[in-house]
Amino acid sequence: MVGRLADRVAIVTGGGTGIGAGIAERLAHDGARVVISGRRRHLLQETVDRVSSNGGMIASVAGDTATEDGVKALFRETESIFGPVEILVNNAAIAGPVAPIWETDTPGWEETLRINLTGPWLCCREACRSMMERRSGKIVNIGSISGKRPLATRTPYTTTKMGLVGLTRTLAAEVGPYNINVNLISPGAVDTPRMDELAERWNTTRDALLGGIAETSALKRVSQPYDIANLTAFLVSDEARNIQGIDITVDAGVWFS
Repeated sequence: MVGRLADRVAIVTGGGTGIGAGIAERLAHDGARVVISGRRRHLLQETVDRVSSNGGMIASVAGDTATEDGVKALFRETESIFGPVEILVNNAAIAGPVAPIWETDTPGWEETLRINLTGPWLCCREACRSMMERRSGKIVNIGSISGKRPLATRTPYTTTKMGLVGLTRTLAAEVGPYNINVNLISPGAVDTPRMDELAERWNTTRDALLGGIAETSALKRVSQPYDIANLTAFLVSDEARNIQGIDITVDAGVWFS
């Protein structure tokens, strides 16, 4: 496929479903050669099959991108399939425990920090080592509006998303001289399979949850994965070459309202 990202090599973590799958599909549509990662092989394969059937160049690498070995394997295999990584999208994340802090156990806290914050840090470190040599690269971290405001009963998750803001801004300052762009997208609620999990935890239905969220937004709707994907495709393109260290909210107008 030919587009503004023609032949650029991209990694999208957590690319088997939801926002990550939407981003992978959009980048491939714009011509990128995409590798998606995740721990559930069947979901990765479903995304690969769907994108490939539409003419996209895509492959998957199953593994844990919150470990040093997993990250090194991901970048090594991506380079062997398509070449050096030019675009990194850190999307992999978990919801973490839903409970007040006095009922949250240490393993739940540590696992959320490991996947949501240590994983992106490891991927950024590996990507920058390669991108700095070529003096070119694009990194987009997927955060949350929870990185901007309190979210009761979600201490681990909110802490990691606030941490991504600091990671993004600091990294943007460090690697800017090497012509590497680093930015953050902070979605509000997005209509993905995670809504089913949250609805169950909060003892409600998916429709009721999404309806309630929509009512809090200025636009009276909930974002779809393609809303995040479209912005990601722009940020990793040459059109966004002077956008650096920015946190962009995509939430249909919840944060300001």
